[in-house]
Amino acid sequence: MKLIKIQVGGLPHFKENLEIDFFAQQRVQSENNDGLYQIFSNIYVNNSISFIGINASGKTTILRVIAFVINLLNNKPINAIETKEILEDINDEQTVTFTTFFYHSGLLNKLETVIKKTINPIDENTRYMIESENLWSQKSTKIKTKKGMFDFQGIPAVKRNQDEEYLMDDVSIIIAFNKKHKSKVFLCDMSKWTNFNMLNLLGKFPKELLLFLDPSIEYLKCAVDEKDVDIRLKFKGKEEILMNNPMVLDKYLSSGTIKGISVFMNAFFAFEDGGYLIVDEVENHFNREIVSTLIRFFRDSKVNKNGAVIIFSTHYSELLDEFERNDNIFIVRNRNGISAENLSNILKRNDIKKSEAYQSDFLEGTVPTYEAYIALKKVLINRN
Repeated sequence: MKLIKIQVGGLPHFKENLEIDFFAQQRVQSENNDGLYQIFSNIYVNNSISFIGINASGKTTILRVIAFVINLLNNKPINAIETKEILEDINDEQTVTFTTFFYHSGLLNKLETVIKKTINPIDENTRYMIESENLWSQKSTKIKTKKGMFDFQGIPAVKRNQDEEYLMDDVSIIIAFNKKHKSKVFLCDMSKWTNFNMLNLLGKFPKELLLFLDPSIEYLKCAVDEKDVDIRLKFKGKEEILMNNPMVLDKYLSSGTIKGISVFMNAFFAFEDGGYLIVDEVENHFNREIVSTLIRFFRDSKVNKNGAVIIFSTHYSELLDEFERNDNIFIVRNRNGISAENLSNILKRNDIKKSEAYQSDFLEGTVPTYEAYIALKKVLINRN
């Protein structure tokens, strides 16, 4: 299953409807389609999607929205989705509409899900339920243009019915589609680990990865039994170190090595399944070359054979220069509400250095305001 577009209406804190495109909007050169994955005909999706903006612009919130939608597509009950917090600020009179366009097994699909909040009068606990839902499907062979991917006029919808007693009120009707087509989306959402840098998976790690991150490591092995975690770490020419708690690793390994093991291992799993890896503030603990290598792996069709997608936020404007295209970059701003604008709508040319356009505030709202700088300077001057 490949995401093509997500549209969200009614979410508080957003200036207007949120719209995230995963497909290549700009022209695709047949001789140079690195960083793209062909799903059908002349339709490609980007293998890397980046969100860049200043602090508190809303990047993390957008990543949570994307993770929420993917979990919804994976039949997960809304009330069990960790990122359901994006719905917290709606009241019981409001609804949020998620419209998701996706491709699977020769079918182009549109899922429209309307969600509302309910409050249990007995224990006053908050729950979310699906008020209405429709699913449209059409054969991709009928699609002749990119615009046609979003035209479902005249196509009958599978509707959520009131008599579906077997279906929980917070589970999408996509469950029937997934069962019929044996579809599922691989998702690793690492945004919850942004402020907690620790090893979040166990096993025997490839020595090539360890050497890439820290050439002094000979091996790192993590095994789990019913009671303990057995961790064995050995540096070249040193005695083996035994541990039983992953949190102790930071005494021996750098924060970049720990994060690198987790991120790259989850990237390997995404490559196998053609899934999605979400990383918030991807540059944290990493130097530029490690981040660039990670992104290049996703852009390399020899490594990324199944069209896995990395979705990340960053403050690191130089990272944008890794991309030849503009349509996989979103500029996030928070000016009386969060908005995400595709860079291809602002910069029409790909040959303009993206980092310079960002740093110069040519894109507007991408650097702290001059007024804020002067105010801070005055405070520092007047401290003495």
